[in-house]
Amino acid sequence: MWFLIPVYVISLLLSFFVPDIYTAIAFDSGGVASGPMTATFMLQFIIGVCSAFGGNILRDAFGLVALVAMMPLLTIQAIGFISERKRKEENIFVPEEYDDLDIIEFWEEA
Repeated sequence: MWFLIPVYVISLLLSFFVPDIYTAIAFDSGGVASGPMTATFMLQFIIGVCSAFGGNILRDAFGLVALVAMMPLLTIQAIGFISERKRKEENIFVPEEYDDLDIIEFWEEA
């Protein structure tokens, strides 16, 4: 809990300062990263290591899935925060965004 709660709080706070696309990708990749590979292979490996060294399996081994799900949240949003800050410092032009119902014409009428 000493690792999970602070990093999830930081991730949620970062979501207010990062563009929405980075937040969406971060939370989606956190769910994907902790899916089939972690639950199938890594969790059994960590349970075996934990029981071999005499640790508490419920306390020590099952936090691995939460840690794996946590890291994409933090890293992708940190990248989004840094890129947004650089974009504002350099005044890079960002094209205007359109809604789903807007009609966009790519040609000019003569």
